Amino acid sequence: QVQLVESGGGLVQPGGSLRLSCAASERAFSTYGMGWFRQAPGKAREFVASINWSGDRTYYTDSVKGRFTISRDNAKNAVTVYLQMNSLKPEDTAVYYCAADKLALGWNRNPSDYEYWGQGTQVTVSS
Repeated sequence: QVQLVESGGGLVQPGGSLRLSCAASERAFSTYGMGWFRQAPGKAREFVASINWSGDRTYYTDSVKGRFTISRDNAKNAVTVYLQMNSLKPEDTAVYYCAADKLALGWNRNPSDYEYWGQGTQVTVSS
């Protein structure tokens, strides 16, 4: 069964940092574009960042540029995608989801373009 499993969420003070991880169960994801999305209560799911299959092209929504970094590790037997989040703000509070896109280029920003999703991890930024 294809799975994406996120981890690393939690409660952090404004200005703090967190690193989210997404472990992919299938080696085939090494050829997929990967993305991070987030959804705050009462709001639509929104694009945060994405990365192409090889990791040398990354894309970000404007509100996180310069603060968040997406990366990936296409190891021999596993694929892991990371989202390093620095200088966190209360408006970053949301459930964060990892997603996989068969389009290897990794530039899609529409959630409907992604075929596989993780269960989400909560990130809360509050003092």
